[in-house]
Amino acid sequence: MRHLFRFAAVARRENLVFLLRRYRSPKPATAPSPPTPPKPPKKPQKFSFHGITWEDPYSWMSNLNDKVAMRHMDVCMEQEEKYTEAVMSDSEKLQNKLQFEMASRIPFDLSTPPLRWGPWLYYRRVEEGKQYPVLCRRLASLNDEFISHKYPPAGFDFASGKRIEQKLIDYNQEAERFGGFAYEELSEVSPNHQFIAYTMYDKDNDYFKLSVRNLNSGSLCSKPQVDRVSNLAWAKDGQALLYVVTDQKKRPYRIYCSLIGSTDDDALLLEESDENVHINIRNTKDFRFVTVNTFTTTSSKVFLINAADPLSGLKLVWECPSLAHCIIEHHQGYLYLFTDAPRAGQSIDYHYLLCSPVNDPSNPRKWEEVFLNDEDLIVEDVDFSDKYLALILREGCNFRLCSVKLPLSTGKGAVKLRKLDIRYLSLPKHVCQISPGPNYDFYSSVMRFIISSPVMPDAVVDYELTTGRWNIIQQQNMLHERTQILYGANSASVTLDNANSKCSGPVNSKLEDSQSWNELSEFYACEQFDVPSADGVKVPLTIVFSRSNKPEDKTPGILHGHGAYGELLDKRWRSELKSLLDRGWVVAYADVRGGGGHGKKWHHEGRRTKKHNSINDYISCAKFLIETDIVEENKLAGWGYSAGGLLVASAINQHPDLFRAAVLKVPFLDPTNTLLYPVLPLIAADYEEFGYPGDLNDFLAIRDYSPYDNIQKDVLYPAVLVNSSFNTRFGVWEAAKWVARVRDHTIYDPKRPILLNLTTDLVEENRYLQSKESALEAAFLIKMMDS
Repeated sequence: MRHLFRFAAVARRENLVFLLRRYRSPKPATAPSPPTPPKPPKKPQKFSFHGITWEDPYSWMSNLNDKVAMRHMDVCMEQEEKYTEAVMSDSEKLQNKLQFEMASRIPFDLSTPPLRWGPWLYYRRVEEGKQYPVLCRRLASLNDEFISHKYPPAGFDFASGKRIEQKLIDYNQEAERFGGFAYEELSEVSPNHQFIAYTMYDKDNDYFKLSVRNLNSGSLCSKPQVDRVSNLAWAKDGQALLYVVTDQKKRPYRIYCSLIGSTDDDALLLEESDENVHINIRNTKDFRFVTVNTFTTTSSKVFLINAADPLSGLKLVWECPSLAHCIIEHHQGYLYLFTDAPRAGQSIDYHYLLCSPVNDPSNPRKWEEVFLNDEDLIVEDVDFSDKYLALILREGCNFRLCSVKLPLSTGKGAVKLRKLDIRYLSLPKHVCQISPGPNYDFYSSVMRFIISSPVMPDAVVDYELTTGRWNIIQQQNMLHERTQILYGANSASVTLDNANSKCSGPVNSKLEDSQSWNELSEFYACEQFDVPSADGVKVPLTIVFSRSNKPEDKTPGILHGHGAYGELLDKRWRSELKSLLDRGWVVAYADVRGGGGHGKKWHHEGRRTKKHNSINDYISCAKFLIETDIVEENKLAGWGYSAGGLLVASAINQHPDLFRAAVLKVPFLDPTNTLLYPVLPLIAADYEEFGYPGDLNDFLAIRDYSPYDNIQKDVLYPAVLVNSSFNTRFGVWEAAKWVARVRDHTIYDPKRPILLNLTTDLVEENRYLQSKESALEAAFLIKMMDS
């Protein structure tokens, strides 16, 4: 027995040794090596201009006609796509969560609010399961109780047993005509409501194609069907259509007149052979005239065509020796001109209104000023109806909206706007933009405007100009994550009495609070600052943040900028930013020079040789956010779209230490080569904005601010996500060149990757894909701040 016990003990010891050998403690797991950034091939090419020589190793990327280069480009783009996926793979759960949040805020009912014009209500709605909308109309007389676009269901009135909705254009069918892609640029219903003229983008040929549809039969008219159309205007009460076509360089240069239903060739009304002249046409709101604007960088002219007889010729009514914004309207025998043209040869910083009798016999025509200049009350825009003139005003940095009865007193000289019988219309707080709606009905006293704010979803508002009553007819309710479609009796409304409506500012009604306007001020704060730039000029800075943020929180922030073409910086509430705000982020907007909203001088001080002002303004705002502890140091991100991408990338070149990350969407990054050797046609406005390379001073300025030409060497750059598109309209090669060169020059840090994300053309039209791209951007920013 002892032998058995001894044998068993030995066996147990041997098994234990075997087990210990087999289950030794594992070695610590090594972290996977970070993905390696792609390295596209270099093919250095030298360029010389104005005696300056430079080398571009990636110029081959823009050789669209070189099949070998484009095959290399395809390989590079595939590598970039895989690299971005690999870097962002550990944030997949976060991306899915963000996308779910953002998609849940997309309105289920994507219909537009009904627009009344004459006897009809026009609107667009998206049918379930379809990607593109359907343009529809209903007779207003059959729909007095019309509340939403889904009632009666599918346009069928079960009470009367009649179908009361008429489908005009199904853009899903248009997508089948145009290779699965439906993008409409222009659409104009004829004044007799019998036809609609519209232009659809032909992606394969990169132009817009004109079609005319008979609204009674629903069929396409045999003519006109024209390629490369840029403008439309109806004449002869809808029996004739005027349209403008572009040349191969996309310059609008010819006007044709087509008689609907006629087999005759379309008549050529005007051709501008001068390559510097561009043409634009539009109807006056009463459809009495078609205005023709011809302009160069140094001149502007406006002609009139009698809409009743469009073949009778063009009559010159205005000209000035500079590029100017000129809009002409007609009201009861008078022409009204809204312009920012120089006065007495001196450039001015604002728009003003002139008037002249239609049948003025004098040559040149005499124009009389309507309002006296008031530097404290700037007229930003005007809109005419038969009995009222609506004015969008700016008082300092605050927007105002008011109406004035027509006709105005003419022939008695200019008057002060404040002395007129003005009715100020109700507005919410923190208005950042007022956009006139499609107010087609000249004889209606109701005008539609879109009111925007950083802390309020866009509100589509109908104002009754006779009473001051206002109706919010569409606005997304962010508290319930749905869209309110309001119309008629169910909408929020306020009536302003006549005694109070003549004050010098907007009226504060009992109903005008955050609830009636669906503001989010209870949850998100909006503050404004004037930040001194490098030269002492005060730059407006707007910040938005959650009221639940605590002072001790380490707050990350994102700074938006644009600063080009005199365009307003988009500070509207964007539902996708709610995901960042609710995570404690500060969202900031820098109104840098070069942008709009502060007069023509503000724009001119940030273009061509003064482009550095825009960049310095943006940098000053970035420093202000950090120095005042609004945003924690090393937790600031930049964000720029198109020309705003140039702004942010240039700021990063100058101060890469200011930013922890940046998002550049379809950015303009290589101005030197793009302006010198344009792959795609550029227009005069592009050169006026960024400079003429033929001018030595402009060229030196371009070289100085160009993001691609000024990347610092051996310096740590912030993490950057560049979003571009396969569509060549957005110049994917610019993004690819800049990304490759940043990787070449700067210090590599896997925690600060330089990513190129390529989107499809469908993102513009697909809300789901938009939320996916926005989720990727937000996840990238959060990941970079947390790393």
